[in-house]
Amino acid sequence: MEIQKVAVIGAGVMGAGIAAHIANAGLPVILLDIVPEGAENRNIIAEGAIAKLLKVQPAAFMHKRNAKRVTAGNIEDHLELLADVDWIVEAVIERLDIKQNLYKKIDAVRKPGSLVSSNTSTIPLALLTEGMPDDFCKDFMITHFFNPPRYMRLLELAGGKSTRPEALKIMADFCDQKLGKGVVSCNDTPGFIGNRVGIYWLQCAVLEAIDGGLTIEEADAVVGKPMGIPATGVFGLIDLVGLDLMPHILKSMMETLPENDAFHSVNSVPPLVEKMIETGYTGRKGKGGFYRLNREGGKKVKESINLSDGEYSTSKKPSLASVRAARKGGLRALVEYDDKTGQYAWRVLAKTLSYAASLVPEIADDIQAIDQAMKLGYNWKFGPFELIDKLGVEWFCNKLESEGMAVPELLRTAAGKPMYRVENGQLQFFCLDGGYKAVERSDGVLLLSDIKLGSKPIIKNGSASLWDIADGVVCLEFHSKMNTIDPQILGMVQKSLGIVQKDYKAMVIYNEGSNFAAGANIGLLLFAINIAAWPEIRNMVQQGQQVYKNLKQARFPIVGAPSGMALGGGCEILLHCDAIQAHAESYIGLVEVGVGLVPAWGGCKEMLYRWQSNPKHPKGPMPAVAKAFEIISTATVAKSAEEAKSLLFLGKDDDISMNRDRLLADAKAKALSLVEGYSPPEPYEYRLPGLSAKVAMEMAVDGFHKSGKATDYDVVVSNELASVLSGGNTDMSETMSEDDLLALERQHFVKLARQSGTIDRIEQMLEKGKPLRN
Repeated sequence: MEIQKVAVIGAGVMGAGIAAHIANAGLPVILLDIVPEGAENRNIIAEGAIAKLLKVQPAAFMHKRNAKRVTAGNIEDHLELLADVDWIVEAVIERLDIKQNLYKKIDAVRKPGSLVSSNTSTIPLALLTEGMPDDFCKDFMITHFFNPPRYMRLLELAGGKSTRPEALKIMADFCDQKLGKGVVSCNDTPGFIGNRVGIYWLQCAVLEAIDGGLTIEEADAVVGKPMGIPATGVFGLIDLVGLDLMPHILKSMMETLPENDAFHSVNSVPPLVEKMIETGYTGRKGKGGFYRLNREGGKKVKESINLSDGEYSTSKKPSLASVRAARKGGLRALVEYDDKTGQYAWRVLAKTLSYAASLVPEIADDIQAIDQAMKLGYNWKFGPFELIDKLGVEWFCNKLESEGMAVPELLRTAAGKPMYRVENGQLQFFCLDGGYKAVERSDGVLLLSDIKLGSKPIIKNGSASLWDIADGVVCLEFHSKMNTIDPQILGMVQKSLGIVQKDYKAMVIYNEGSNFAAGANIGLLLFAINIAAWPEIRNMVQQGQQVYKNLKQARFPIVGAPSGMALGGGCEILLHCDAIQAHAESYIGLVEVGVGLVPAWGGCKEMLYRWQSNPKHPKGPMPAVAKAFEIISTATVAKSAEEAKSLLFLGKDDDISMNRDRLLADAKAKALSLVEGYSPPEPYEYRLPGLSAKVAMEMAVDGFHKSGKATDYDVVVSNELASVLSGGNTDMSETMSEDDLLALERQHFVKLARQSGTIDRIEQMLEKGKPLRN
């Protein structure tokens, strides 16, 4: 069976988000909900949910047109539509009686063999299916998405005693390959993995911060980057999720977990939190939470609450010796630091990690599943057992014993052996029987991190490395800070071209960082500007242009494989590749105007080419120029790979991988498919309208300026961009070569680099610590 059509019942935040993401995968979706009493429009809830999805940020749909794949209806009038679907997702209110009543209605109309799942994370599957026919139980499972469904990669999959193994496999494969999820199989226990461990961790962190007399800034600084946890930390995360959700989750845990479970020791809502919820301080969706923005006097001042007295004051970033010690000495240096923040770090980790270790095999069959769930569901950089390895298994157990804490049986069995090890280039994890088992990847998954375990780079420097990924294909990896493009990366690209030309068939440009490439290294540029090193700046621009030109003219196929941000110079690399295999969550754009510059490594040239050669775009001298100007002058960033196709950052033959773990394998396959008969693209000759187009674009910018939508310096930058895209002094009777356009890019880039407005913008960007984007 193949899942080709889906129905979601329940058009709340989660149900609607699930429907949107299934539509992102290209499938038709039916979205049903109840009929409100007295409603004239009986589909009002589902229709309203779709309308909200089109406005919500971050966007639920990868492209607004995907909303057309979602059909709104209601349970009373349209339940018969379920007879035509392959998967029915239940995402209604967490009440057992309501769910069971709905299942009876579903079973009466669904087609034989169709899959049915619940998005619950609080009600055991055995209770959900109690009293249901055997055929229904065979097709029933739990598919627990995390919010927001588009962006959170974790999907917890749990089957019951009667669930068909083939049904679970169909679901796992679909959610992996079509929805891009990291599917983690778990047991039918309260909270499954993510919420069982994650909520326990949050509770520990909050209660220990209160008991230890920490500020919320101190707590978030400790339980953040030093532990490999997102910068939101604990209190920022609770603000994001919503303080009002915590009591409901805790109540469910209290009711469903056994009396002797350690969760009960942290299952309490502090009086301060109760008061915050009562007064509307429920987090970002309310008046604020542990953090809030004070907008008095027209200003925006970030404030934080005092955990002792509940009063707000201006939030201050702490400078902690324990955190500095962790930068040098790692995680153990943090928990061994002898002050209240070091002691806090130990208490949170000791409880959280020992609790996670005590739950194997109750919640999952092995430690890898728990680590994956926490990394995918809570964005931890390291899972609980990877963190135990960082502390040292023996050290951790000895420390627990010295403080009178129980040592979980799993860790006693390990007897000091690590939770993970590498044997013959293969990553292995520790098992309950005392042995090790290899970490297995699904077919079609290829990770550079796995390749690194058993090989060394062909060549490397401080910012980039070249790896042999077999079958005559190499992978060029960036690893500078935020993967910004610097001279070392440019040098590595040039060296790699020579190596591949001699010894290999094709190259993929890919990395497993958070971003493909967050633009050029503007810090280096600012330094050169400040010392008036204008010849060096010209050389830097010319070097980038030449390297990218060589990339495009290489005699073998090159495939760009972005994920995350590909901005500025990172976008320009992709524009010079033969093909792109993009992760669905790729955010691509030419954003140089944001720092007062124009794209100068071929970005203007390539965008003009793409819009001039697009058969669906109007012909003539102006349309392509106007479109490129619109995209570049507004620093437009595609908010998905699908949107990038509409903007022509991706071409019609470029492809999208929904699951990031499959991106490298997909890109490699694409590169190999281009090898036979490959020849580089022929140089393109441009016919550009010249002065008339420049004047037209300047007039458009002037209109924005007069209406207050563009600053004085926006006008300066946009006019320089107009000079490049119009072709300068050319006219339609002349042709321009690619080198002619590169010279224009270079000229106007250097001209803008001399302006004080550009220096101010670069300094502001660096001060904010943000990548090169608008």
